[in-house]
Amino acid sequence: MTDTPPTRRAFVALGANLEDPAAQLKAAAAALAELPDSRLLRVSSLYRSAPVDVGNERQPDYVNAVAELATTLSPHALLNELFAIEARFGRRRAGRNAPRTLDLDLLLVDQLCLDEVCVDDVLLSLPHPRMHLRAFVIQPLVEIAPDSRIPRRGLAAAWLPAVASQRIERLAE
Repeated sequence: MTDTPPTRRAFVALGANLEDPAAQLKAAAAALAELPDSRLLRVSSLYRSAPVDVGNERQPDYVNAVAELATTLSPHALLNELFAIEARFGRRRAGRNAPRTLDLDLLLVDQLCLDEVCVDDVLLSLPHPRMHLRAFVIQPLVEIAPDSRIPRRGLAAAWLPAVASQRIERLAE
């Protein structure tokens, strides 16, 4: 008899600011629904937000969302699957805050806390180290999971006042 891996609750941030970002996010959500050993539970509304930490570089606004998955994949395996989806969508890692066709960030996996190097020297950090500082993450996360907690930081909804000054707009369906 083989042991079945535990089902974990994972949250993924979706973002894009190139090549019809809203359509990119809808297609990315469909790709998340096809992940092995996983089930897409919810996807937030789409939100428009200003680019963050881009210095003087002008970029189009981003469209963002958050998805919730039930998965038996390990955090590392899930991250690899997210990278594969990004690659299928034409993502090029041209710099930390470069414009992109699709960005998938693993935000939370249950209440795990990790800081490990994995694929291509990418650091897998759980929870995502800046998620609590980003309106484009906190607002859609709280929309679909108002009870969500960020390890070492508390209730995600408690961070809404801290990001209230950031420009974010919920898009019409």
